[in-house]
Amino acid sequence: MAPQYAKDQPQGYQNHVKNIAIVGAGGQVGEYMAKALLKTGKHTVTAITREGSSSVMPEGMAVKKVNYDDKSSLVGALKGQDVLIITMSVTAPPDTQFKLVDAAAEAGVPFILPNEYSSDPTNESLQKDILLGDGRVKVRQHIEEKGVSSWIGFACSFWYEYSLAAAPGTYGFDFANKTAAFYDKGTTKINTSTWEQCGRAAAALLSLKVLPEDADDKSTTLSSFKNGHFYISSFLVSQRDMFESILRVTGDSEKDWTITYEDVKERYKAGVEQMKGGDQMGFMKLLYARVFFPGDGDYESKHGLDNEKLGLPKEDFDEATKRAVDLAAKGGPFAQRRG
Repeated sequence: MAPQYAKDQPQGYQNHVKNIAIVGAGGQVGEYMAKALLKTGKHTVTAITREGSSSVMPEGMAVKKVNYDDKSSLVGALKGQDVLIITMSVTAPPDTQFKLVDAAAEAGVPFILPNEYSSDPTNESLQKDILLGDGRVKVRQHIEEKGVSSWIGFACSFWYEYSLAAAPGTYGFDFANKTAAFYDKGTTKINTSTWEQCGRAAAALLSLKVLPEDADDKSTTLSSFKNGHFYISSFLVSQRDMFESILRVTGDSEKDWTITYEDVKERYKAGVEQMKGGDQMGFMKLLYARVFFPGDGDYESKHGLDNEKLGLPKEDFDEATKRAVDLAAKGGPFAQRRG
């Protein structure tokens, strides 16, 4: 297909996206995206939320209530939107995304950021093993089959603050009991991103020009990510790196903590067995363990990062760790959402 340029578009064409709808704007990463988008002053940001929802949305957002069982309700909410961002729990009903994609196509929404905020989406064995890859591929294919919207996948790996503070089953740290469970030797490095960096990345991406102005315009554009992924990261670190940061932030010494070691592949298998037995906590165990298989959680070595293209700042590792430590002291991310 021949490249498209802004200069060749019909009169009145606007080479930027303005109206952005977010599903999950009151959630963990959605809130940071919404706030960062509003901060640019370039966008009108709308929260799409269920009728009867009591979620509190960031100030400055429009809110549209929808009934997911009524397609006309979804289409009406998405009319006039340039972008649909979907952020939902992995436990949300699987058909919810398909309903949104169908409605977005009928409403003529040009771009969709589907519900994938993950490690390397091109690593097929990884995606298969974490039980999410097949569903994500089907959503992308469905978007393309509808022939209206283009998708852009958001690769950011695990959220750092959440994963450090949530539970021992994530990054392995239990702040209340001062225990650390290291996978293998605790030295496998993975990419991880803060909520703030994810918010900045969404805002930077959607502030790009949609198309290059002409053949001489070599700047990064939104269309350059069309039907593909962009990769961002805050840090490439190991559990041992995280632990050393925790010690710096808290003033603890290593002897204040109890450290155990576990074969990461055995941990993954144990998570799978828990899932088979009906224990949903097994999913978290297998998910995190699988990304810590050597080499699989480091996608920047394979693909590079788009941080520089998007103008993302270099973050302070210890500052991010402190936010997670403070979050854990308040009961973790789940308590924060309830509060």
